[in-house]
Amino acid sequence: MAKQKPRTLSGFMELLPGPQVRFEKIAELLRRTYSLYGFTPLDTPVIEASEVLLAKAGGETEKQIYRFNKGDSDLSLRFDLTVPLAKYVALHYADLSFPFRRFQIGKVYRGERAQRGRFREFYQADIDIIGDGRLDIANEAEIPSIIYQTFTALGLKRFQIRVNNRKVLSGFYAMLGLTDKSGDIMRVVDKLPKIGADKVRDLLTGEVLALSGEQADEILRFISITGCNNEVLSALEEYRGRHELFDTGLDELNTVVKYLGAFGVPEENFTVDLTIARGLDYYTGTVYETFMADHPEIGSICSGGRYDNLAEYYTDKQLPGVGISIGLTRLFYVLDEQGYLNDALNTSPADVLILPMTDDLSPAIALATRLRGAGIRTQLYTEQKKFKQKMSYADKLGVPYVLLLGEDEITQGKVSLKDMATGEQELLSVEEAVEKIRAAIRADANTAPIQEPGQD
Repeated sequence: MAKQKPRTLSGFMELLPGPQVRFEKIAELLRRTYSLYGFTPLDTPVIEASEVLLAKAGGETEKQIYRFNKGDSDLSLRFDLTVPLAKYVALHYADLSFPFRRFQIGKVYRGERAQRGRFREFYQADIDIIGDGRLDIANEAEIPSIIYQTFTALGLKRFQIRVNNRKVLSGFYAMLGLTDKSGDIMRVVDKLPKIGADKVRDLLTGEVLALSGEQADEILRFISITGCNNEVLSALEEYRGRHELFDTGLDELNTVVKYLGAFGVPEENFTVDLTIARGLDYYTGTVYETFMADHPEIGSICSGGRYDNLAEYYTDKQLPGVGISIGLTRLFYVLDEQGYLNDALNTSPADVLILPMTDDLSPAIALATRLRGAGIRTQLYTEQKKFKQKMSYADKLGVPYVLLLGEDEITQGKVSLKDMATGEQELLSVEEAVEKIRAAIRADANTAPIQEPGQD
């Protein structure tokens, strides 16, 4: 029978054991950080009824959906985690406590063209805070503080959270009499880092938007306001009093910046950036984009913002919210490509490998059981191989310690513990070996999964 050549579909990431452990460590650190802020974990089905999943979708989004029929059912794979959240909150509204704070890390599917760093199946890591009718502005400041805490815990230092407010932008465009075109203008301005000011001006004055040269120049002057956060906010004060929506947005922006400092976010890690708009009309208040300082060409590695009504397609209840999303698969790919994954991180599936040196395996089995009971990840190697092959296996596995158990060790009630990094081998009591391995585990627990190049 002819053999089928194994292959992985284009746009789907499949990792070897070492990188997979690194990925899991990052995901686990995200879960731990989100839990520190009182977010509850949530999991929703990968497959939904198409009519539910596509209630608010259309255009390009609907073209990218993986959709299929099973019997009489019209089904689709989820394309993000926000729409399933909206369905979940509307469905379980009576059973939830508001504000409802959830995090979710799960796979989503988009049938778009696979390319470098872009996948068809990928993990997203989302957090959202959903209010019932109202949601205090303090939540819009807490979200970027969680971004800061998350990336710092991962080991990143040189990143910047760029903050803006859609009300400020909408109010400004209203001042210019451009309310009807404000959404399209924001989508053009959002391209500024990629295409530059001249091309943005060309698009603003082109056939589609048809703004005057004066209007385009005024927009470019406005979004070019830069400086430290206080300087930008002071410059925006000069526009106060000309439109109510602008004033509301500026008040919110001032509050977010003030609270960010109280949340312990250093100013070098966040800045008010008037070019940040987020392309979706979905966002109505504070918006965020997060960039790596040394690799702005990568684009945003975490984004989100405030929205007015999460579940409007499923319920009449007003459910405002604020949230962010990390494209976890893409972020992992980028960090790996740029050399940010920490080689010092232990990726072995075991803390110790026991090599029995006797025909009777009972003492080695009992020892493995004892070590596991002490919380030490232990693998027992029972294959009938030469000693050199056994050590080669341990080395390839990257296991930190090998524990040798022969007749002499059994007679003395001790073990021979070999440190695979230094090559040092010691004859120890089981209690001494347990403590030494535990010390190494504790040290490894403080190893960040990410290390910026050049960082000691």
